[in-house]
Amino acid sequence: MLKYLATLLLSTCVTAQTAAPDGFCGISNMTFSDGEKVVFKVFYNVIGIYVDAGEASFTVEQTGYNNRPAYHLTGIGTSNPSYDWIFKVRDKYESFIDTATLRPYRFQRDVYEGGYTIKEAVDFDQANHRAVTAKGNYSVPPCVQDVLSAIYYARNIDFDRYKPGDKVPFSMFIDEQVYSLYIRYIGREEVKTRFGRFRAIKFSPLLISGTIFSGGEKMTVWVSDDRNRIPLRIESPISVGSVKVDMKACYNLRHPFTSRIVKAG
Repeated sequence: MLKYLATLLLSTCVTAQTAAPDGFCGISNMTFSDGEKVVFKVFYNVIGIYVDAGEASFTVEQTGYNNRPAYHLTGIGTSNPSYDWIFKVRDKYESFIDTATLRPYRFQRDVYEGGYTIKEAVDFDQANHRAVTAKGNYSVPPCVQDVLSAIYYARNIDFDRYKPGDKVPFSMFIDEQVYSLYIRYIGREEVKTRFGRFRAIKFSPLLISGTIFSGGEKMTVWVSDDRNRIPLRIESPISVGSVKVDMKACYNLRHPFTSRIVKAG
């Protein structure tokens, strides 16, 4: 679940396996800080009615990794107890990233999804462009991201540099492979969710075909049009039905949450 939710939050697509432009190695953090927590509700629709299927949370903790300043990113996804008999989910994803460059030092995940389990760890040698797992030692492009670090990396893209229709690429390592990813910028608009109305930046990602998502630009993503750039809503068809993810709550944001629209009276 969390891998796919992370994909949703990334607003990315998989294309040919080529490196991201060198210019994207210069991104620095301007959107999040120590103590941030964002909580999402996951809704599933198979017969025309959305049901509350689960929840996910993403947190940031400033720490250290091998005597270097780092952010510890944690993503946790769970299905609701009433939904467990259909498809039980208990996912935990973690990433340690450099506070200055946002490049990952280490990625690990502990996944349980409907009886399927996986435990994985990846150590990144960014200087020598290597990713090391229990299965091998892999060559990776400069500034490569993992599935969790890429969410926070993408939040720091300067969207004012792009016009509607532009693609914003970067590279990610997951499942022993390197993928070249991009988000397609659509523009700015207001979005109404179950938890409020917001000014938002809108994307339409192109997804790789898989067990849950079909290929093509069928997913829509909105992130807050303020300096925090937190995801607000994600909608996508899946193999059976559709999924909707709404931001439920946020805590300890780095900047004022100015994208929320408050009506007079």
